[in-house]
Amino acid sequence: MKPVKRSFSIAGHRTSISLEAPFWDALRDIARSEGKAVAALVAEIDRQRGATNLSSAVRVWLFERYRTAAGGTSRLSAAGTDTDFPTIPKGET
Repeated sequence: MKPVKRSFSIAGHRTSISLEAPFWDALRDIARSEGKAVAALVAEIDRQRGATNLSSAVRVWLFERYRTAAGGTSRLSAAGTDTDFPTIPKGET
């Protein structure tokens, strides 16, 4: 599946992210359910991501959102705050 690139204006700067279609669909669904524009949701994720690549941060955020909705434990919350984007230590899969 080939990623689709879309551009946004976040905090007054233009940026673009590349995501596969299912991620764009999920992002739109969540934005709609929260009454927000996709760009506003991406801006929130951008503020939380630290040094993580924005496209990767969006994928992780979406995964954790769906994981939590399915009754799982979010690694983001387990890390202490929703602003942490933890890495999986080597050997843990």
